[in-house]
Amino acid sequence: MNTRLSIDSANASKHFYLEPLAPEKAIGNFNCSVGEYNEYLVEDAPRSQKDHIAKTWFLRELRTDLPAAYISLIADAIKLSFTEKELHDLNYPFKTIPAMKIAKLAVDNAFAGKYKGLGSLMIQTAERLAWGCNNDYCACRFLTVDADIEHNEGVRTFYEKNGFLLNSELYNKNRKTLSMRKDLYR
Repeated sequence: MNTRLSIDSANASKHFYLEPLAPEKAIGNFNCSVGEYNEYLVEDAPRSQKDHIAKTWFLRELRTDLPAAYISLIADAIKLSFTEKELHDLNYPFKTIPAMKIAKLAVDNAFAGKYKGLGSLMIQTAERLAWGCNNDYCACRFLTVDADIEHNEGVRTFYEKNGFLLNSELYNKNRKTLSMRKDLYR
């Protein structure tokens, strides 16, 4: 029986390391189940990083040095309804609240078959990067994502299990994505 090894923040450093996308380092044969995400990594991520549009991070396996997962992060601002602001105890007159957005998150199929929890680990990585930004540079209260329900209907459940809520202010049931948020301080 093939059992997957569970990875979390406590044991991740025994198996993986985090590295920013670097033009001089080979990406490898990254292959997730969504072709658009594979193409983004090869065609758009390097250009987006060079143009300061998105910053991409790899989770590389120590043993093979191959990318097991990647995440691209961008600056964002989120519009919240009055009720949503109350939920997060945000009594401010601003229409938008600063955030860091997960623009892309993907796990390589081979590594998904070998390890459990890599997607959640990448979300925890984004949280740590956002907290670092808050500590050293500028504020972001939320981690946001446009959950891609077109390619994976279960992605909403995945993000909800990782603490994300649906943004009612931006909800549209005819979209191919769902706008979601996670309060970094609740």
